[in-house]
Amino acid sequence: MWRTAAAVLFASGAASAECSPDAVEFRWPGGQARFAVEIVDTVEERARGLMFREYLARFSGMLFVYHYPQPVSFWMKNTLIPLDLIFIKADGLVGQVHPDAVPGDLTPIAGPIDTLMVLEINGGLADVLGLGADAEMRHPALDQSIALWPCSEP
Repeated sequence: MWRTAAAVLFASGAASAECSPDAVEFRWPGGQARFAVEIVDTVEERARGLMFREYLARFSGMLFVYHYPQPVSFWMKNTLIPLDLIFIKADGLVGQVHPDAVPGDLTPIAGPIDTLMVLEINGGLADVLGLGADAEMRHPALDQSIALWPCSEP
């Protein structure tokens, strides 16, 4: 219980930092969270993802960035840790959260057809934080002219 409360407190105060390429921020009614991210935006990087990694720091993740909104699908082949997959639309709106993807599972995990980015974080963390569909994400890779929560906003 204490760890859950500490995580929510940490996440709630963390989103006040400036918008930067190596972090994503989320806000939703009742909460905010900030994650340090690795950007993957090439076909080769996307194919490897978090495969073979044994550890992912609690408030960190991997941000898959696509050139345009599209249908995307993931699997957990050679992935050793459970992950939450957060599918993000072009305006930064979270379209779907797939919780607790099972390590090694080859079942495709499809997101909404208009996915621009996908954030992978530790499995179960989205639920602990209350981060779900309809949260808004802020990151400089979004088109700031259509972003629901643009980087220029304090």
